[in-house]
Amino acid sequence: MKKSYNIKILEQELLVLSDAEDEQVANVVRFVNGKMEEVLQDRNGLKTLDVAILAALNISEDFLKLKEVHQEICDQLENRSEKLIQLIEDVS
Repeated sequence: MKKSYNIKILEQELLVLSDAEDEQVANVVRFVNGKMEEVLQDRNGLKTLDVAILAALNISEDFLKLKEVHQEICDQLENRSEKLIQLIEDVS
């Protein structure tokens, strides 16, 4: 069941709905604010929309890198599993 949360992102107050637990919502808000603060440190004087877009791009880049690493690990596990199954079948 979705719950409403009043959150503050870069001094902008928003009402959002989420299925997540309170702590998870707070972690997401801290993470997003942190990414936006990183953008502001690098480029002072940007409009809020520009900061949000740059932060979204940075988060997306990080996500896609992690997704690629995740896929590589899954592929390795699958290959190892297939080798183990083959070894077990060869022994049987």
